[in-house]
Amino acid sequence: MEEPTSALDPAVGMIELDSIATGVVAGDAMIKASPLGSIYAGTVHPGRYLVLVSGDTASVEIALDVGREAGAGSLLDSMLLPDIHPDVTSRLIATDDTALAEGEAIGVVETSTVATLIEAADAGVKAASVTIASLRLADGLGGKGYTVFGGILAEVEAAVEAAVARAEPTGQLLGHVVVSQLAAEMRHNLATDLRFNARLAARTRERG
Repeated sequence: MEEPTSALDPAVGMIELDSIATGVVAGDAMIKASPLGSIYAGTVHPGRYLVLVSGDTASVEIALDVGREAGAGSLLDSMLLPDIHPDVTSRLIATDDTALAEGEAIGVVETSTVATLIEAADAGVKAASVTIASLRLADGLGGKGYTVFGGILAEVEAAVEAAVARAEPTGQLLGHVVVSQLAAEMRHNLATDLRFNARLAARTRERG
């Protein structure tokens, strides 16, 4: 998916489809149906197509309705956030993760679709005083996504609870966990690259 280069408008919507061809048609219909502030569309693993739009709430709602209808046969998931939290926007735009502080608790929420993950991350950061240390979407994950919250234990627990409450009704929630004292090695792994093969290669290089 094309990476955003500027802040998204307050209202954000997304459709997620399992057909690239249908995704192109749906994205085109969304653009033509409503005046939007921005649109980002493209492929993610495993052969899915995402269309992310932003603008005023009414325009985004109209575009989403049109996109869902145009992509109905291939629609996997969709979401609407009328007032997306700026930390979620920052993580969507960011090219690296936020370092986790030593000794702080973390919460991980994992979903089977990108749209539900973004909703869950937004719900979590709005519910508690936490940071979104990571927001990983689809590529390299077989289409899945996960977010990592960081902060003091009580706040992380509240964030995960809110994220789970948002994700569970969609049927796309895969798992969640809270770790009260994350080991330094795991903190380093999360901040660097969670993929096992990449971590193994990096550790091999470090050892010479």
